[in-house]
Amino acid sequence: MKPRGQARAAARLAAVQALYQHDMEATPVASLLDEFHRHRLGQTIDDDQYAKAEIAFFDDVVQGVIARRDEIDALIADKLAQGWSLTRLDKTMLQILRAGTFELLARADVPTGAAISEYLDVAHAFFDAREAKFVNGVLDAVGKAVR
Repeated sequence: MKPRGQARAAARLAAVQALYQHDMEATPVASLLDEFHRHRLGQTIDDDQYAKAEIAFFDDVVQGVIARRDEIDALIADKLAQGWSLTRLDKTMLQILRAGTFELLARADVPTGAAISEYLDVAHAFFDAREAKFVNGVLDAVGKAVR
């Protein structure tokens, strides 16, 4: 993977983590971004070296998801199978879907396949193949609806 690709992949993973923290703790956006800029992105935590992330991209995804959350959630909810709702989804899964949906909706510079593939990789960091397939299916349906 090219350095820019690695920096974007790191930004996506960090964005999902930041969105999860925002969702669970209602951390104000400015504080959240500051914390990730100063203490997480590209830092060593508990002997784990976090990859350098494309900070502007990270900021755009986090701020974009938070600003457009209702619109994003409506798009995701529309693509869930009958009987499923956002509240039934795992909290981390929901953040992956929100971030992926934001990119499909607002980042025309990112090809559809690349956005879906990247969030599939993020899903694999947290879930097994079955859940990753779910992410793929929902984001593919969202991509077809918005692009």
